[in-house]
Amino acid sequence: MLEIKNLHASVLDIDDSEILKGIDLKVGKGEVHAIMGPNGSGKSTLANVLMGRFDYVVTEGDVLIDGNSILKLRPDQRAHLGMFLAFQYPAEIPGVRPWQFLKAALDSKADANGEDKMSVRNFSKLFDEKIEAVGINPNLVKRSLNEGFSGGEKKRNEMLQLEVLQPSLAILDETDSGLDVDALRIVAEGVNSMRSPERSFVVVTHYQRLLNYITPDVVHILVKGKIVKTGGPELALEVEKDGYKQYMAEAEVNA
Repeated sequence: MLEIKNLHASVLDIDDSEILKGIDLKVGKGEVHAIMGPNGSGKSTLANVLMGRFDYVVTEGDVLIDGNSILKLRPDQRAHLGMFLAFQYPAEIPGVRPWQFLKAALDSKADANGEDKMSVRNFSKLFDEKIEAVGINPNLVKRSLNEGFSGGEKKRNEMLQLEVLQPSLAILDETDSGLDVDALRIVAEGVNSMRSPERSFVVVTHYQRLLNYITPDVVHILVKGKIVKTGGPELALEVEKDGYKQYMAEAEVNA
């Protein structure tokens, strides 16, 4: 599914701004990988680089999906391959309703892959089913996308997007940020309901609490742009107990 090879990345047009300093990572089909680390470690940068955000430049290494490099692909082309990014802070898009946004996204993907577009009638039926499945307030989707939504409502809306778009690789960038316990459970239930042998997740998080609800197959600790330790779900519990001080000290020594 996803393979990251010696990935180095910097902020575009800023000298000496390297953030990712040699990431190696493999995520198999059906696997859920959690990436944890302190603030400023490069977690969100990694998520954005994987989706091709133009603010960053890859200076070394490669990213492959099913054995093929994606570094030259635009973000929309990566989405057409089945990649999805849930943002830490979802943007508001005035004048565009969730129905319009998701219908356009599905149509674009169908065009790119040479598939027939879903009819308006069938899409409306699917959209209504997914609204009910994720428990989002139907009145919210009558507004512009994310406009006036609370943090929890924005996250629920992203779960709606996941349900409709059905990506093969979903990257969640600190999707637990700012959520209360009830909203956190809804997000986790949305992810857990979509786990399948054909769908993989990369869950980026600062705290262990999200992993109380989404049990990862593999946990990676990212510090100062490098993965310094990889383990099972128990590694997240160790971090919750002891923090990142040990890993940060080791990263300083090895810098």
